[in-house]
Amino acid sequence: MSKYRYKVLIVDDSPLYRTLIRECLESDPALEVIGAAEDPYEAREKIKKLNPDVITLDIEMPKMNGIQFLKNLMRLRPMPVVMVSTLTQHGAEVTLSALEIGAVDYVPKPSANIATAMTQERDELVSKVKAAAQANIGQPLWGKQAAPVQVNRHHYNRKGYEVIALGASTGGTEALRGVLERLPEHMPPIVVTQHIKAAFCGPFAQRLDRACRLSVEEVTADRMPLIQGHVYVAPGDRHLTVVNRQGHLYCQPTDEAPVERHRPSVDVMFSSVAEAVGAKSVGVILTGMGRDGASGLLKMHQAGALTAAQDQASSVVWGMPRVAIELGGASQVLPLSNVANFLVETVYGK
Repeated sequence: MSKYRYKVLIVDDSPLYRTLIRECLESDPALEVIGAAEDPYEAREKIKKLNPDVITLDIEMPKMNGIQFLKNLMRLRPMPVVMVSTLTQHGAEVTLSALEIGAVDYVPKPSANIATAMTQERDELVSKVKAAAQANIGQPLWGKQAAPVQVNRHHYNRKGYEVIALGASTGGTEALRGVLERLPEHMPPIVVTQHIKAAFCGPFAQRLDRACRLSVEEVTADRMPLIQGHVYVAPGDRHLTVVNRQGHLYCQPTDEAPVERHRPSVDVMFSSVAEAVGAKSVGVILTGMGRDGASGLLKMHQAGALTAAQDQASSVVWGMPRVAIELGGASQVLPLSNVANFLVETVYGK
């Protein structure tokens, strides 16, 4: 029996991009491009007729933009979607909106030397489309107005937790938002590594900041002191580490080589927290493909930190958490909807 091939529909108004995306996807034997559409109306008919497993969707198109089409699709026929977007401020904002609506992931649309750039990004496009085809989609994990976790004013950080570290990849932008927006404003400092393009990182941090009672910022300077009530997001093209200098904790971005092809790397962040903070830290690994963060979470666990991994049912892609659990790095396995409560109860007790 032949191995199943995931059926892909390409939606893009540019003939050049339709051709390039097709060539990239068809370089992998696990993918079959079953059609292409130049606008959402044609796409709608082809989805009905061809029943694809996953679609790639351009954002800027005539007749109806990709965001409106995605909203309609997720309401009427939820299915895995990978956005193809420009690496610009506007492209970042729109792409983050698409992820909020329900797109699984995104890949950049090259703006110069198109054929060469697209070939270089072929592996990323292929791996993300394959992951999306298998993704857990279409299930709202909490209501849009998820209730904030309440803290009894008489409770306090008895165990003296100094840092909370969160790592995520595919599906993580929305998972992180859902967790952080439910936390009270006086949590210990939180460091975050999300696999995200550099151009998207600032808008992502700003979006989180608007949604949360905590103060959220991208780490843009060396040696930023860790402050209670603040969330520090790894820059999109540098690792984020936590360092201890004479008893004070700081964020320190570094330019060391990518780990597991990732920079920023969740492993690098978790490993630095294990070394600098040890048992006074909490680590949680969320949805994402691959294995980045699994060995770092194990180091945190071995250093005495409290660790947790997201469960399969609530993960968009259960890769990173699965490997962390297999390695023995997660002391708890939690549905996404319980992560905020877990963090608050860990820090403040019942």
